[in-house]
Amino acid sequence: MKKINLKLILTIFVFTFSILDFFGQASTKTISNEGKVIYLTSAEFKEKVFNWEKSPENWVFEGDRPCIVDFYADWCKPCRMVAPIMEELALKYKGKLTIYKVNTDKEKEVSSVFGIRSIPSVLFCPTKGKPQMATGALPKDTYIQVIEEFLLGNKKQTR
Repeated sequence: MKKINLKLILTIFVFTFSILDFFGQASTKTISNEGKVIYLTSAEFKEKVFNWEKSPENWVFEGDRPCIVDFYADWCKPCRMVAPIMEELALKYKGKLTIYKVNTDKEKEVSSVFGIRSIPSVLFCPTKGKPQMATGALPKDTYIQVIEEFLLGNKKQTR
């Protein structure tokens, strides 16, 4: 009886540590957000885009490549029209720029800093220079033009 109990305890012990090791390894894997829209909190915004507490007077971009920040709310119909465009653009410009979304109802701090009063509002952030803001649901071609010319610095081709 003691041998059975000892084997049972040993088996449970090994099984438990195997599961813990499995989940421990799973949690250390990096999940790539390349080609996807990334949702930001105010704290993440300060790390990845602009930290207004660190640089209250001057725009200092925190990212390593251009980005778009889509300020939205779940209840906003024009925001829901822009959402699939942003998803498509994130995939199209994978590796060239990052597209973020900030929920204005949940992230009031960052919305207040940028004076967001109307949504959707879209902030275009180049790696160098000042950002530009656009308000309202714009056509996909307009977003593409701003990305190509303002964010990526590609000259407009004349036909």
